[in-house]
Amino acid sequence: MDRRQFCSQALQIVSIGTMGSLFQACGGSSTSPDSAPALPVISAGVVNGAVTFSVDAASPLASVGGAALVQAPAGNFLVSRIAQDAFTALTAVCTHQACTVSGFQNSTYVCPCHGSRYSTSGSVVQGPATAPLRGFTARFSNNVLTIS
Repeated sequence: MDRRQFCSQALQIVSIGTMGSLFQACGGSSTSPDSAPALPVISAGVVNGAVTFSVDAASPLASVGGAALVQAPAGNFLVSRIAQDAFTALTAVCTHQACTVSGFQNSTYVCPCHGSRYSTSGSVVQGPATAPLRGFTARFSNNVLTIS
């Protein structure tokens, strides 16, 4: 093998190694939440511009500490029950690259795309996201939760 062949093959090997690292970085990271359980999904409707749904004894939000991904025509929301009559409602759109946050582990919302983690109040617990999730007003009355 002459010098020219050696250099050509060495560059090909380096290029393949670099591309492999690049694809790995684009596809996720070592912090990707493969083991984070998926949130239960609740379907909701929209009434007078607000998202509404019932919270009964069978709901994943029936007890304090429960959380769910609420899907409505107005968008997807992360909802958690923080007290007997109090809930938090956040956008389910990750602030890192707009993936739908769909995992929940150790009272933390987990994005399946790159592993960002958020508290139930929406603050970033672990990046790569740097901005918090947007919050919405949640009112609970007569077993109906209204998000506006």
